[in-house]
Amino acid sequence: MYENLIEEAVTDENVTRALRAVIRNGGAPGIDKMPVGQLERQVREHWESLKGKLIEGKYTPSPVKRVEIPKAGGGTRLLGIPTVMDRFVQQLLLQVLGPIFESTFSEYSYGYRPGRSAHDAVKQSQKYVREGKSWVVDFDISKFFDTMHHDILMRRIGCTIRDKRVLRLIGRYLRAGVMVHGVCVETEQGAPQGGPLSPLLANIYLTPLDEELEKRGLSFSRYADDCNIHVGSARSAERVFESIAAWIREYLRLELNQEKSGSGRPWDRKFLGFRILETGEIAVAPANIQRLQTKVRTLWDARRSGTSLELRNRWQRFVKGWWNYFRLAGARREITDLDSWIRRHMRKCFWLRWHSSRGRQRAFRRLGVPARQAKVARSSRGAWRISRHPAMHMALSNERLRQYGFLVFQDLAAE
Repeated sequence: MYENLIEEAVTDENVTRALRAVIRNGGAPGIDKMPVGQLERQVREHWESLKGKLIEGKYTPSPVKRVEIPKAGGGTRLLGIPTVMDRFVQQLLLQVLGPIFESTFSEYSYGYRPGRSAHDAVKQSQKYVREGKSWVVDFDISKFFDTMHHDILMRRIGCTIRDKRVLRLIGRYLRAGVMVHGVCVETEQGAPQGGPLSPLLANIYLTPLDEELEKRGLSFSRYADDCNIHVGSARSAERVFESIAAWIREYLRLELNQEKSGSGRPWDRKFLGFRILETGEIAVAPANIQRLQTKVRTLWDARRSGTSLELRNRWQRFVKGWWNYFRLAGARREITDLDSWIRRHMRKCFWLRWHSSRGRQRAFRRLGVPARQAKVARSSRGAWRISRHPAMHMALSNERLRQYGFLVFQDLAAE
């Protein structure tokens, strides 16, 4: 079964697709510092040698570069950035292995799969709540990508894939090591986030969990290592939580994040940044509203460098990205109620950036504020209080802010 996959991986068509995918995805260089822009030339110049190594099972990946990025909820996430060439080879494998394993994945698994998204996972949870399953068991696996056990993963892959060259190559990627401060540290478990192959390996690893949940007849929705199981009572939720947590520890040898895992009502829990209300509507989780407010304060801090145009562009990138994800929420009042507060931060920022009473008078004159109202430019009151003054609303009206691209959520909802 699937004994000659390397030959499929190195076909001209697969190579072309992989090149395009890696170049399109971009990303930082690995330990060799080669940028994505040089990949196509490198592949063309060295393809015959690389192809020979892959077919003979002699290709050896490089260690990944360790990068720490901040998590939205605090702490850091460890990323392992492979070299661009290793990302290309992983992409070759992914395009061959993906369709094989895709047919084995659960209908209720939504992460890292073609044609599926976090929104689909949340809508599946919404469906369960509307069916009356208004208690939820919420699992979040602690450091999942860093703690996957290689033997469990390789056994699972080996049940389907018989090409030993593919198995050896995946094993080498898992054990390639991490470069930390110039020293290569061996990796005995985990799959580094940052390479094209890791999301597929994650789904392969967690498929037995999906199978166990289906065997028990449980209603669930999983996105990567975030999983919600919906039941009809508090007692059932407690029982399922204890039972499945024990199963995960025994059969997957993984531990749950105790702070993020538990059971309760869907409107009191968070799933992928959302919560499901008693009415069955989807709403943004309070923690994400709080993080939005923190980001607004940061982006509209007058001490930040940049021109007004740069301020606007930074804001647009953030607010459009945030809205594109959270627009799934049907209950939007918590979001749109922030619009006037956001505009007030904008006005406060510009008041401070106009610096002096003379600069503010010039700005008011340029923006058509009559002299009588413009007297406030000499005020010593704090910027937050002044941001509500009629002169500031006249200078930077909602319409003017919208016209120059300083958008808020009502603007985006109307598009």
